[in-house]
Amino acid sequence: MSEINLDGIFSLNGKVALVTGGSRGLGLHAATAFLLSGAKTVFITARKAGGEQGIDQAVERLNALPNLPGRAIGIPANVANVDEIERLVNKVKEYESTLDIVIANAGATWGGPFEPTPDWSSRKILDINVRGVFNLVRLFTPMLAASGSANDPSRVVIVSSVAGTSVPHVGDHGTIMYSASKAAAHHLARNLAIELGPRNITTNTVAPGFFPSKLANGLMEILGGQDQLAAENPRLRLGVPDDIAGVMVFLCSRAASYINGEYISVDGGARFGKLARL
Repeated sequence: MSEINLDGIFSLNGKVALVTGGSRGLGLHAATAFLLSGAKTVFITARKAGGEQGIDQAVERLNALPNLPGRAIGIPANVANVDEIERLVNKVKEYESTLDIVIANAGATWGGPFEPTPDWSSRKILDINVRGVFNLVRLFTPMLAASGSANDPSRVVIVSSVAGTSVPHVGDHGTIMYSASKAAAHHLARNLAIELGPRNITTNTVAPGFFPSKLANGLMEILGGQDQLAAENPRLRLGVPDDIAGVMVFLCSRAASYINGEYISVDGGARFGKLARL
């Protein structure tokens, strides 16, 4: 008989996680899933503390979840800025000495015609989607390495996009630099997987398709709206919170302790083309 232990294979009991861009959308879904899966502490960060999209309201909602063994803590920070990341590291250390999970979810996009593209938009996209992710992981590596082991490594998950492996939008609504930044994020994850694997840290990428969110809603409306995009998807729907929650818990649990340098597309198969109608 195979020596298999499925007890708690998807549990995150006692884990400490950090989620950037955690005040709304995919980041908030991930933070919620971690707490519901038993995490001890989930740090969420975003640029703003107050307001409808700030981390304060998200922390309040997270800590109001029933029967939680752990808690959420909010720390405002702009992870496109290395000084802000250094401050974030020091603030996290005030609560925890080690870190098990880093979810690099904060991101930026810009869309428009090719030739008039303002250079500031490219700098913004690359600063947060590539350079910011690199610095985030680099500066949190000592805390991750202190927690990981051969059988239960620490985890880095980079939230990319299916745009990183396809060419979805050009022309008047082009997202060329965004797509390029997400392709860079995919390859950054592969490099980090080799660099950090020997230190008991795995690095993988989650590449979502369309999930209703502040970041995606504008483009979704331009492309025909949620109903049309759902009808064109092979699964006949868009992404829902459980979809991102499931893949995040899997990658950060014991079930994925030997998965390193991979990416998982979470788009219902839409990246292969619109659903063909007979």
